[in-house]
Amino acid sequence: QVHLIESGGGLVQAGGSLRLSCVASGRTFSNYTLGWFRRTSREYVASISSYRGLAYYGNSVKGRFTISRDNAKNTVYLQMNSVRPEDTAVYFCAARLGITATEEPGLYDNWGQGTQVTVSS
Repeated sequence: QVHLIESGGGLVQAGGSLRLSCVASGRTFSNYTLGWFRRTSREYVASISSYRGLAYYGNSVKGRFTISRDNAKNTVYLQMNSVRPEDTAVYFCAARLGITATEEPGLYDNWGQGTQVTVSS
């Protein structure tokens, strides 16, 4: 299994930016599909597939957030631009062994502890 630790959350004003990071322990990181979810609305945020690194986004963040991964660093990022107060939530990183990205949280086996993002208006 993969142990995930999120970081990068904090307080940011509306319209600003944050970059969340999720670092995985162990090896075989490149074999995992990764996703970001936020607790407040149990809402899917973004996911990125293994191998080709194809990225997908929830409707509420399209055009504003970017998910990326650096397999050499065992890290997945969520770049949050043009943040809004409704983006306030605890953000969770998740991983599943497989090549296909998914928005379904039940398909992810590994979850981080979350990092708090608060957007002030």
